[in-house]
Amino acid sequence: MYRGIDINFKNIKMSFKRQQLLFFGTFLLFALSLNAQVKSTVDSTSVKIGAQITYHIQVETDSTDLVVFPEGQTFAPLELIASYDIDTLKNKDKFNLIKKYGLTQFDSGKYNIPRQKIIIGDKTFMTDSVQVEIHNVAIDTTQGLFDYKPIMAVEKSGSNWWKPVLIGLLVIALIGFLLYWFIWRQKPLTEDEKIALLPPYDRAKLALQTLDESHYLEHENLKDYYSDLTFIIRKYLDEKVYDRALESTTDELISHLNLLKAGNQVDLSQDDIKKLESILKRADLVKFAKSAPDIELAKLDRKTIDVEIDHVKEALPEPSEEEKLLDEQYREEQERKKQRKKIWLTVGISVFLLLATFTGLSLKYGFSYVKDTIMGHDSKELLDGEWVTSQYGIPPVTISTPKVLKRTTPELPEAAAQQMKLTQFSYGSLIDGFQLVVATTTLNSPGQEQQQTQGQAKPQIDINKSLGASLKMFEAAGAQNIITKNEEFVTPNGAEGVKVFGTMDMPIQGTENFEKGKYVMLGFASESVVQQIMIFHKEQDVYAEQMVTRILNSVELKEAEE
Repeated sequence: MYRGIDINFKNIKMSFKRQQLLFFGTFLLFALSLNAQVKSTVDSTSVKIGAQITYHIQVETDSTDLVVFPEGQTFAPLELIASYDIDTLKNKDKFNLIKKYGLTQFDSGKYNIPRQKIIIGDKTFMTDSVQVEIHNVAIDTTQGLFDYKPIMAVEKSGSNWWKPVLIGLLVIALIGFLLYWFIWRQKPLTEDEKIALLPPYDRAKLALQTLDESHYLEHENLKDYYSDLTFIIRKYLDEKVYDRALESTTDELISHLNLLKAGNQVDLSQDDIKKLESILKRADLVKFAKSAPDIELAKLDRKTIDVEIDHVKEALPEPSEEEKLLDEQYREEQERKKQRKKIWLTVGISVFLLLATFTGLSLKYGFSYVKDTIMGHDSKELLDGEWVTSQYGIPPVTISTPKVLKRTTPELPEAAAQQMKLTQFSYGSLIDGFQLVVATTTLNSPGQEQQQTQGQAKPQIDINKSLGASLKMFEAAGAQNIITKNEEFVTPNGAEGVKVFGTMDMPIQGTENFEKGKYVMLGFASESVVQQIMIFHKEQDVYAEQMVTRILNSVELKEAEE
């Protein structure tokens, strides 16, 4: 009986084992069926530097399942250079989806393509990691070495810089034309100007002819007639004999003529002086006492004045050589005065227009803006220049900058180089008062594949500590009183990071003085990758503030898949 029980117990035990084997077998088949849904392969595990490795991911799924393939730079340390469209093949009631990626690496060595995450419906699957080897390109020593190719000039894209220049030249040309036309141009002389250039004797004779052509005597307008007649002889005497003849009374003028005759300065006869006195007193009576002499007497007085002008001319002594020289010098001096007047007038008008333009633009745009536009300002030239939008680092950081950033990656110590790979691009320097740096740090983790296989958590990067370490750069440069604030930052394309900003006192080179500066740092962290953007500028630089805003608004990047 006991034996039968023992046999039955053994049968039960064997049956339990079979059931256990059946359970684990069913579980294994189920697990294999799940793993069979995702496969990953590469077309080659050994290529030369820069050659493309085509990475395939094949997924077998139902038509109703949504499949999400990896996107972005999730293949580090290899670089993604192409992501191809998904190929779809139907296999009975299933669909085979094939996604291809083009990968490369520019440093020789052995690398592991990390496991990639694929989401099918509400389930997550991981591919196997793949090891590839990158070989150096063999150098053909039989061929001679060639020098670097010469730098090729690249034609810059067109801009509208010429428009304000053209407008400025047109305004200057217009002002110059107006100054020439109204000031410097030799204008044709008017009739009065031509008469004014005649010698006094000729002017007097011409004035008598003009008086003859008048209609004063026809209308018995003796007052105006004698006024013009006496003005002609007085004007001539004023210019050639006595320089106060115009404002002197008749008695004063005749008395002075007699004095000049007595002093042998004028060789006029007593009869000539009496005739002049008679005509001048008659004119005074006509002008002030309303006397009305006969018309014929008026004509006779005109002839007498004509003769007396000739006598005065003959009575005057010939000018000496010294007097002629003085007269020439006087005319030259008058001409120089005219030229100086034109120059001062031109300068005055030009300065007035410049000040008026400067004042008007200052009222509209602000004094500092106009001053910096005219005098020039380094930051304003950067802000108004042609900006460049480019990608830097792997994973790429897309950013717009006033100038192309140059690779300035510093050499790391050997111990640090084994732990990380640093790629850095920058423009400017702290000494210049404006600096822009874009840096990407990739952490090397030799045990990464092992951790993934064993299901261990991957090390997480503290971006705040990374940014804090970057602040040491300012301290090393001599910065003091560093004030730090931080907040969350989201790029226009939705990448989330940390923004650290504040002020500091930077030393002025060659002095013991300090200058206030401002800084902004952005930090983004993903699996084994830290991306940072650092901008420094002087605090009072308003154009740098505008550049910072424009730069920050342009930052875009794709975070690596975890």
